[in-house]
Parts: sequence; C-alpha cells; structure tokens
Amino acid sequence: MDDTRTVATPTATPTATPTATPAAGPLAGFTVGVTAARRADDLIALLRRRGATVVHAPALRIVPLADDSELLAATKELISCPPDTVVATTAIGFRGWIEAADGWGIGEELLARLRATELLARGPKVKGAVRAAALVETWSPQSESLAEVLDRMLAAGVAGRRIALQLHGEPLPGFVEALRAGGAEVVVVPVYRWMAPEDLAPMDRLLDAVAAGAGAIDAVSFTSAPAAASLLARARERGMDGAVLAALRGDVLSACVGPVTALPLQAHGVDTVQPERFRLGPLVQLLCQELPGRARVLPVAGHRVEIRGHAVLLDAELRAVPPAGMALLRALARRPGWVVGRADLLRALPGAGRDEHAVETAMARLRGALGVPNLIQTVVKRGYRLALDAGECAPVD
Repeated sequence: MDDTRTVATPTATPTATPTATPAAGPLAGFTVGVTAARRADDLIALLRRRGATVVHAPALRIVPLADDSELLAATKELISCPPDTVVATTAIGFRGWIEAADGWGIGEELLARLRATELLARGPKVKGAVRAAALVETWSPQSESLAEVLDRMLAAGVAGRRIALQLHGEPLPGFVEALRAGGAEVVVVPVYRWMAPEDLAPMDRLLDAVAAGAGAIDAVSFTSAPAAASLLARARERGMDGAVLAALRGDVLSACVGPVTALPLQAHGVDTVQPERFRLGPLVQLLCQELPGRARVLPVAGHRVEIRGHAVLLDAELRAVPPAGMALLRALARRPGWVVGRADLLRALPGAGRDEHAVETAMARLRGALGVPNLIQTVVKRGYRLALDAGECAPVD
C-alpha cells in the first residue's frame, strides 16, 4: 500500500444531494438484458421487483405456421400413416398444432391418431398442453430435457419405429440424427419458426451496451437457444462479434434458463449459469445470487462499499452514481489504498479526451453521489486513492 502522508481530505459541500435507496433489492444497481420475446413481461416484472434495471431487446419473433403448407402436409401424412411415437417439445407449439388442425377441419382426426400413439411430453408445461387437448401423455421427464427423452427412446430401441417430432422453432439435428441412426423413421412437425425481430434497434442497443463493458450491462438472460443464436448472429452481421464474445466471456454474465438454451453460447466458449429448475423464477433467483457475488466489496473509511454495475451499495443504502464516476471508482478499486494518478484516471473515463480537469469534475460528482467525501482521498500533486481501512490490504487485480 502507498505510504505517502501528503493527503488532503475534501471539506467542500457535495455538488449534489446523493440519491439513496434504503434496503436495496438484491439486484439493485445491476442492469440485466432480457432477450426473450415470449413471456418477456413476466421475466421483466420479476427482475424489476428485485431492483434490477432491465434492457429489453427481443432477439427473435415467433412466426406461427397455421397457414403453412409444410405443417399441413406433415399433419395429413401422420393422419394417413400413423406414427408409433409423438414427441411434443413445447406447450405453445403443441397447442398451435392442434389449433391449426382444427382450422383445417382435421382436428378430430389428428386427436384420434394421437390417442392411439405413444405420446412423450418434454416437461410439465408440455404435459399441461397435452392434457388440455383431452389427451394423456405416456411419459414426461422431470428434467424437462430433450436429452433425457432421447436417452429413454434409444434405450427402449427405435429401429423400425415411425416417430413424429414437433419442432420448437428450430431444427434439432442431433436429436433427429440420433433417432435415424438408431433405425427410426422421423417425421418433423414444424409448428412455428423463430425469426429475427422486425425492429433490430433494441437488439443493437443491447449489443452496444454489452460490448461497452464497465457496468453498462451486468448480465444477459436467455430463455431459448434461438434467442442466443440470434443475438450472436446479429453481432456477426455488425462486425462486433469479437467484442461481444469477449464481454460475455468476461464480466458480462450469461444466464440461461437451461442447458439446451446455453448450447449456442457454449459453442463459442462462453461460460453460462443455469438454475436447477428450468423456470423463470429460479433463473431470477440465480441472478440474485450470482450478481451480488461478483460485486467488489471493500472496507473504506469505516464503511462497507459494494461496487455494483451502475451504483454503489454504501452500507445498506444504494447510491446512484453517474457513469463517469463509476469509471473512476472502478479504477481506484482495482488498486485499493494505492494512489492512482490523474493520467490513469483520465484514461479510465469514457471519452474524456486529454484534459485532466475532467477527472476533477467527475471526482467531485462521484463524491457528491456517494455523500461521504472522505471515502476518496486527494493525494496532493499525485492523484487519488480509496481510504482503505487500517489493516486491510486488498489484492491488486
């Protein structure tokens, strides 16, 4: 730790009244990107209820295929030549299939075929859709994993069996290939497709924030594999996939609702976190654990300072801090207790140019936002440092 004794503690009145929020929620001060299109409102409400700032950027849109000739042809084929097994992969897709068949006037014929076949439902939500159609599933995995469905089918043997697979918006090549390699005949039922959103601006803004780093986005949530793939594809189209992947491999947390959703990210070397139960509630609970656990916590001038994405939790109160101030605070926190020169702090400021006066201005606003000026000491003619409590010596990042 720097042992200089030439320290000036500011006595001026803070430039602004600090904004404090007592008893901040577990996600207060963090910004979470939401890529979901379906059930996005539910997820956003859960996040905001826990204090998060949310950036909603639908990464895809669902296009129903009720009028699609491909779906109609697949349905008629299954009615005329019944399958031995039907795999229902999503609740919305299964309901859409039944509704489309009703619209074509062949709904009862389809239901009759489904009653006479082995019907596998991927998880409780799909099981609910099956029963809402007055059908009963043969089996459903607790894990909601298509991998478990596939393992069960292969273990029982699929040679010579005719299997219908209701797609969930994207092809399942590994699933289909494994069944065909086992000797099955596979008929795919494309109930709806994922497509890029018509308005790409929200997704572009999210990508810009992810690439910017430094707390602009702390986590991105994914509730489907197509959404993850779509976000990465858009980054490639804009020539910023390197910066986005670097951020996702670094400080920006990728939170996925389940292992299938995580596959497109993991294929690019991005580590992900997933809840044990593949639901929105557990996904939010996981974020409530992960993000505060990543925050830097320091004992400074007798206070507990927790540096979150765009705010500081000072003891038990959340203090809103301007972006420039957060940039300075992070630079000081990387070397807690050590003097950081004005030139280094200037480089940390976003778009500050060459005028070191920008550091003084941003520092004054930071102190005002924190409301406790002696957290940051001025070292005359040298720079600034965090007033780390005596006996503490935090590691240098």
